[in-house]
Amino acid sequence: MIGQNWESAIAMSHIWSIGGGKGGSGKSFLTGNLGILLAKQGYQTLLIDVDLGAANLHTIIGIPHPEKSISDFVNKKVVTLEETVTPTPIPNLYFISGAMNNLDIANLAHEQKMKLLRNIAKLPYEYILLDLGAGTSFNTIDFFMISNSGIFVTTPEPTSIENIYRLIRSVYLRKIRQVLKTYDFRILAEKAERHNSRANISNPDVLLYIMKEVDPEKGDMLEKALSTLHFKLTLNQLRKQDNPNTGELICKIIERHLALKMSFTGNISFDDRVHNSVCKKIPFLDLYPYTQITLDLRECCNNLLSIHDVHPILQDAVD
Repeated sequence: MIGQNWESAIAMSHIWSIGGGKGGSGKSFLTGNLGILLAKQGYQTLLIDVDLGAANLHTIIGIPHPEKSISDFVNKKVVTLEETVTPTPIPNLYFISGAMNNLDIANLAHEQKMKLLRNIAKLPYEYILLDLGAGTSFNTIDFFMISNSGIFVTTPEPTSIENIYRLIRSVYLRKIRQVLKTYDFRILAEKAERHNSRANISNPDVLLYIMKEVDPEKGDMLEKALSTLHFKLTLNQLRKQDNPNTGELICKIIERHLALKMSFTGNISFDDRVHNSVCKKIPFLDLYPYTQITLDLRECCNNLLSIHDVHPILQDAVD
């Protein structure tokens, strides 16, 4: 079961899975720049592009296509995943590229996915950041759930917020299925829906509530499992006309309706110069170190570190 078979390995690293409900939310931008900030603070940091089939994180951090990628490990061209690690020009920052030139790699078989998840958790880095693919596929959700502390990225647009809610809900339901196992979940879900027609996957909060009534023992087990999750939310591309409290409101809604811990890490301002940095293939933090976005990114990283409460606050990491 994901999240349980390699707990001892995860304890060696802090794994941050970073996902967005749709393309264009800025998850790759956030992943790359958080990795740079952590590395410049002195942490051994590994970025992994698991947006399989649409990998582009290398462009965000300003390096060319690496010679090796995840597909080399999946296709057994190399023995260990660590053989696909590429050093970057930034001290302490390392990178594993997503698959290249293989359209089928985005649809990993279950055995391939499990092997990849196990080996990611064993990599010897202080921080491992995963840049996930968009959407709510099982592969995306399972990569997100490699740790209990993932980061959701959304923009203020209603469509993006709707998509991030769907992703969070999918992660929530996936966790419930894992705890109960697929067969038990189906049986208990059917009993719950007979008890209350609203108790279905479209209303996961109602479903869990009725499950607890139908089977108190399994309901308590589910509550304990869900209480171990502590997700984060970052609001990206905030414009002047947008409500700066949107991210905090989303977190409150998630906590109220899904009973999940959700911490807001901060807003990242909209800036046309992000496009320029991507086109130049130069990390934004290096190209524009004294902008509002750089301040926002630094604050976001500080908040993430303080939430874990295990590391000092970031100080002038981009200087």
